[in-house]
Amino acid sequence: MVKIFAIIVFLSIALIADVPSRDVQRNSILADNTSIISDTLLTSKIKTFVSEEEFSKNEEFIKLIFAPESEYYRQERVDVVKVVQTLKDNGLLNLFFDKPQELTLSFRTSGAPLFFVKIMGDTLRNIGYYRYVTAESNLDSTEFTWTIVLTAEYATDPLILQEELAKSGCGIIDIVKAKPTEWKYSIDMSKASLNIPILVSDEEFKLKRSLYAHWLNIADIQNLSIKSSFRDDWYPNITYYDKQLHLLSVMKKDKKTRNIFLLMPKGAKYIKISDMYTLKNVKDNLILRPTGSR
Repeated sequence: MVKIFAIIVFLSIALIADVPSRDVQRNSILADNTSIISDTLLTSKIKTFVSEEEFSKNEEFIKLIFAPESEYYRQERVDVVKVVQTLKDNGLLNLFFDKPQELTLSFRTSGAPLFFVKIMGDTLRNIGYYRYVTAESNLDSTEFTWTIVLTAEYATDPLILQEELAKSGCGIIDIVKAKPTEWKYSIDMSKASLNIPILVSDEEFKLKRSLYAHWLNIADIQNLSIKSSFRDDWYPNITYYDKQLHLLSVMKKDKKTRNIFLLMPKGAKYIKISDMYTLKNVKDNLILRPTGSR
């Protein structure tokens, strides 16, 4: 029993005395492993954007432009937008097709589906995509996926898409290039907000003639009066939404209207102003006068 106790004491002292060297060794091993893992993740991501032939031909150059590798990570995730930026800046990102192709774009998020589709629809329109069709949409317990198809001469530039999404407080988390004509995007909506004008109390705002419904942020006001001109044949169609674009209420008036006074519903952040039939009825500006603060 005494011998066993002595052996335990001896081993304990030896372990305590060896702690610094063991820690240094362990940290060194972890650092080496992290480097290996990071290199694998980064290289794998680069290879999704560059063909195997191009990668092999430019492997040394790619290693050079992506050094140090640590700059291409955000925590444990590859900074995919920065990867794309570096490839594009160095002429290694080819987005063009030999001829017009059917391009498939999939967008997924953990945010509210209707809110997401609205933001993505506005974003696509702002970068010049007007003619596309929804190929598929899917909602499960963790995420929503929206897939569209369009005919294009080149793939969407991820950097332009990121720049436009940023205007709505959104960002690209990941990009998967399944093939040249099939791209998948993961979008962060945690700070999302529609990129639209914000109405301020006692500041007049003019809605210029448009064939599209007008969207406005009404989070800071209590009341809103709207005036149309005598040349207009406006039949108001007013819709209110909360911060995640859930429908709150709708007000329609099947009568030509010159003036209308609106009380903002509780919880309303967005308003959509349109016409019951067509916005061609509105030939001049609509004059908005917001009042009250909240």
